Amino acid sequence: MFPIHDATTAPEASKPLLEQAKKNFGMIPNLERVMAESPALLEGYVHLWELFDTTSLSPIERQVVYQTANFQNQCEYCIPWHTKLSQLAGMAPNEIEALRQGTELADSKLEALRQFTKSLILNRGKIVEAELKAFFSVGYSSQQALEVILGIAVKTMSNYTNSIAGTPLDKAVEKLRWKKPIISMRENMDADAV
Repeated sequence: MFPIHDATTAPEASKPLLEQAKKNFGMIPNLERVMAESPALLEGYVHLWELFDTTSLSPIERQVVYQTANFQNQCEYCIPWHTKLSQLAGMAPNEIEALRQGTELADSKLEALRQFTKSLILNRGKIVEAELKAFFSVGYSSQQALEVILGIAVKTMSNYTNSIAGTPLDKAVEKLRWKKPIISMRENMDADAV
């Protein structure tokens, strides 16, 4: 139902964006090829991705936001790609694996960022004041709290697209394939309590 476009089949308005993706990745990822069906979605996604890159969050912090959203939205397409991007950003292997498993990060500041992002997603933005204070207490600012929302918006577009389109994983990240781990009853209760 969702075509996977290339430079010859994509709507005209999407073609320059696919070329840009090719320059950025050395290929056109299947996500962008699917999004090309809607030039407005593809343009919004590319533009917001670029804006998120200009925020005050570091490359590693941006990957924490992205991977937390990918995990919560069970995006089997995005987790492998962001595993690779996390590696390129210089994230520690144990932190990359924790994000893939949805478990606590060793770095306490990054863990506060993960928890804040997770809470925003699970509670549809309606977090309690204590969670916001916990985020600020490790050194994050109100600007960065708002920037997390931008990162979640980027991932909402890609995660939802992949969910409805069943976007096939690219060979470039096949070895990083991911399935959501089965979590314990305790973790389920903790998630429900958030």
